[in-house]
Amino acid sequence: ISYFRVRVEPEVMSYPGQTVTLRCQFPNPGETRLTQVSWIFEPTDAERTNIAVFHPSFGVIYPAKSPLSGRVSFVTDPPSLENPSIKIREVKMTDEGRYICEYAKYPSGNEQGVTSLVMLAKPKNLATSVRVNAGKTPVIVARCESSNGRPAATISWSTALSGNVTTPIETENPDNTITVQSAYMLVPQPSDNGKDISCMVSHSTMTRPETFPMKLVVEYPPQVKIVGYDNNWYRGRTSAYLTCQADGNPVPTTVTWKTLSGLMPKTVQVQENRLVVQKVDDTINTTFICEVKNSLGYGRDQISVFVRGESVCIVFDNRFLTHFHWGECEVATLAVVGKMRPNFRQARGYSLDIRP
Repeated sequence: ISYFRVRVEPEVMSYPGQTVTLRCQFPNPGETRLTQVSWIFEPTDAERTNIAVFHPSFGVIYPAKSPLSGRVSFVTDPPSLENPSIKIREVKMTDEGRYICEYAKYPSGNEQGVTSLVMLAKPKNLATSVRVNAGKTPVIVARCESSNGRPAATISWSTALSGNVTTPIETENPDNTITVQSAYMLVPQPSDNGKDISCMVSHSTMTRPETFPMKLVVEYPPQVKIVGYDNNWYRGRTSAYLTCQADGNPVPTTVTWKTLSGLMPKTVQVQENRLVVQKVDDTINTTFICEVKNSLGYGRDQISVFVRGESVCIVFDNRFLTHFHWGECEVATLAVVGKMRPNFRQARGYSLDIRP
């Protein structure tokens, strides 16, 4: 209650459809003579207008052109000058504004008190990620909207991404509610696909912010890498293989193996993204290409295989003389070493490092 002689509540809040009471009193007028009381409505975006008048001699008047006509009345019937409070039924969002309780006095003129009616409307909130293509310029990757609320909602974002939040756009609707829109912008990279981002909406009608967790959707052509070549493919080696690793969004639909020469060796078997060499021979001495496609395009990788001569090692300790493929040397050494340290020598016609 204010401390002026005309006592009113500074602010009253209400939801649409409710009945709201606006109180007004002029206690202890003393020698001041109260002659009339008027209620004046001052909308936020229109001219002020009388909505209710009481005169002890002429009674009550509710102007027909008032935007509250038929919905406003004095609390008591008949009202009194000392307590001319009013009530408004079926309040609307457009009823928000200043309500002035004004007394006409004799002999000192008019005196008034002002109550602000604040209309509340719980907004409808939603958030969505935006499907985008990887690129080099900033684009909107997520949107958040709080619609038909009053007052305007506050939107914030939470993410580890290095993008930027757009300036919120507030739109006032015909029913006096407000819609707030916010967006998150980013230069999308393939590595951003599936990253987390959340939109939080805060509003005076909600006890806590409403949170919308999302995952980014970034589409990109396949990124391809061939793995499995260890630079030790020698003649006679078996079960050598290459694997074509591909990542893309949408998911890649086709994987194609080919060679730079156009001819696939007969000892090669293609098993989807895997290329298996049953036995290495000189025909494997080529460049293998893996090409992967999705709806956005294709990606490819290639690797050149160098076939080495058949690698063997000679192991002897004055008792044994034998040879093994290079990959078996360590096992063979342990088998024949005995009490003497074995020696390794280069066998004529073979590629082999000398080991003391």
